[in-house]
Amino acid sequence: QVQLVESGGGSVQPGGSLRLSCVASGSTFRNYVMGWYRQAQGKERELVAEITGLGLEKYADSIKGRFFIYRDNAKNTVSLQMNSLKPEDTAVYYCKHGNTFWGQGTRVTVAS
Repeated sequence: QVQLVESGGGSVQPGGSLRLSCVASGSTFRNYVMGWYRQAQGKERELVAEITGLGLEKYADSIKGRFFIYRDNAKNTVSLQMNSLKPEDTAVYYCKHGNTFWGQGTRVTVAS
């Protein structure tokens, strides 16, 4: 059973930055795509960014050039650096392992 523990959410003003981290346990981490998703209130969960075990990255159009995904296979960690945050980035952000496992979510609020 894979467990994912996220951290790094919080409140920030527009234009600010946050870094989310997700640590996986119980996994052959390097073999799996890791992703960050988000779900805003009243909306469906959507892909933000994902990264393969070899480091190939994919980003949603809405965050390209502002968010960056990283992984450290030695530490079983995937991170999301979020810059130039906008109010519309407000959501609960979830880490996903492969196609199956989700973290508990961490809330990001962007407001003045």
